[in-house]
Amino acid sequence: MKRSWKVWLCLIPLTLLVLGFLLFPTLNMVISSFQTDDGRFTLTHYQELFTDAYYLQSISNSLKISLLSATVAIVIAVIGGYSISQLAERSNKWMTTISNMTSYFEGIPLAFSFIVLLGNNGLFTLLFNQLGLDVFGNFDLYSWVGLVVVYIYFQIPFAIILLLPTYQAINNEWRYASNLLGGTGWTFWRKVGIPLLFPGVIGTYTILIANALGAFATANALVGSTYNLMPIQIASLISGDVFLQPNLASAFGVLLAFIMIAALWLNSKIMKKVRRDLR
Repeated sequence: MKRSWKVWLCLIPLTLLVLGFLLFPTLNMVISSFQTDDGRFTLTHYQELFTDAYYLQSISNSLKISLLSATVAIVIAVIGGYSISQLAERSNKWMTTISNMTSYFEGIPLAFSFIVLLGNNGLFTLLFNQLGLDVFGNFDLYSWVGLVVVYIYFQIPFAIILLLPTYQAINNEWRYASNLLGGTGWTFWRKVGIPLLFPGVIGTYTILIANALGAFATANALVGSTYNLMPIQIASLISGDVFLQPNLASAFGVLLAFIMIAALWLNSKIMKKVRRDLR
């Protein structure tokens, strides 16, 4: 009994942290999304989100860049993760460490690095121009393509880190057993490898979508308000220079959270269908 009391006492700081920085702000955001400036109940903010062409464009752009960057990143990460898992132990540790470090390299530092390297006056841009090579002639870092490239860059190491435990769960003895029973490499992957990897790949893909949807600092530092994304819209509505609409920003936040929760819910439903231990 004394031990249980001590455990609950130690949980008080964590409980206060969760309540103060997660539950209460979320509850306040939901409530304010249904309020006017003078505190009256309204659905106008949600109606505006789904009728205003500018806001609909921000939703569409966020979904497009999230799905595209997550799709490209998961394909590269599946190949890269498998390659890393096949390396010798020392090389595997080095590559895992590098992937882990680069997975946290995002936001303003990442945008600044790309500007220094591939911007209009970037290092590689000027270098290839001096060499007479038109490598980046049609590439604009501050366009849709440039933004997608940056998103894919910070998604890849994050996806690799999430996929590596899935590859490590595949026992090489299973492959030897498959060969002894007359199975080919394709037979092993079709019957054993892919079914084991599929839940991890789907789960990682869902997390990548949510990660891209909520990304703000990188896009804001790179393109600012010139490209219409949901996180940038939310920031402009609560800290803009002209009109401040915090209640509409709360509605945007609720919608963004709903899309993320829906993606995670879909992932859990898929997991239950493919993993017996979750049924």
